[in-house]
Amino acid sequence: MPQPIIIDLRSDTLTQPTPEMRRAMADAAVADYARDGCPTTERLERLAAEMTGQEAALLCTSGTMGNLVAFLTHLRPGDEIIAERNSHFLHFETAGCSALAGAIVRPVGGSAGRLDLDEVEAAIRPGDRLHPGTGLIVAENTHNLAGGTCLDVEYMTRLWEVAGRHGVPVHLDGARLFNAAVALGVPAKELARGCRSVMIDLSKGLCAPYGSLLCGPADFVARAVTSRQRVGGGVRQIGHMAAAGIVALETMVERLAEDHANARRLAEGVARIRGDLVNLQLVQTNMVMLDTRPLGALARDLVARLAERGVRALPIDSHRIRFVTHRDVDAAAIDRALDIIHSVLA
Repeated sequence: MPQPIIIDLRSDTLTQPTPEMRRAMADAAVADYARDGCPTTERLERLAAEMTGQEAALLCTSGTMGNLVAFLTHLRPGDEIIAERNSHFLHFETAGCSALAGAIVRPVGGSAGRLDLDEVEAAIRPGDRLHPGTGLIVAENTHNLAGGTCLDVEYMTRLWEVAGRHGVPVHLDGARLFNAAVALGVPAKELARGCRSVMIDLSKGLCAPYGSLLCGPADFVARAVTSRQRVGGGVRQIGHMAAAGIVALETMVERLAEDHANARRLAEGVARIRGDLVNLQLVQTNMVMLDTRPLGALARDLVARLAERGVRALPIDSHRIRFVTHRDVDAAAIDRALDIIHSVLA
């Protein structure tokens, strides 16, 4: 019997490397990166630094490692991090900022992934005999749990102004920064120029099989090398993976617009089925959040029913389902997914 066609919209981490990436990996110049340096990896790092408007960059294994290395480099044990309460690193990175960097997090409120800047300013404190000091503010662009929403230049500028008044650095969790840049029609460096450090991920919509890059001033990145080594990130012959990352940054950024268009196609199709299931204003990049409360259903139950019909999605909490579009799901697959969603909801 033929295998059923699976439309997998759980995440853009499911993307497969392109043929060009596979060829680049096979042909890459490779050396012991941790010992002697590697020309391919160093080229990738220079490219990432240029695209984010920073002086230098450091290849890390994953976005989680990139964020963790930033925390280890920025902070002293006992320092406080201010972050929006639904930030990815708070929910999905096993509390590395506390367990390994010794930092505590002071969550603040937000809307559509944007930290409330009045709350941020009120939460900043210099530290004294009794209180921890604010060591870092973390912003996330695009914001995962808000549904792939963007922090635009105007908002980021106001955040940098608040942070600057108090001398607190800003770290940007930019795992999907290029999605925001494409959606907003601005260079990624414009969304990162006031940040002390920026993490970008290669293995989501950019389709590379490996890696993130932590970008920042040269002195910061030099210190981050030690932090990365401390958590086992000094990988040896990594030039093969770096070669795929170069292809990702050079060829895969602009095509993210296709993913955004497919997410809009999916969201508008769901809205036609039932308008109270999706907030179209929050569909800004490659994510669609479906609210199951109007159906009186739990997210996990609806996800299970969709999976039986060949559509995979991710329950984010008890009443929200996340669909993520990516290179390996085209417009025709989105239309098939909509037919299945319609039949399940009916």
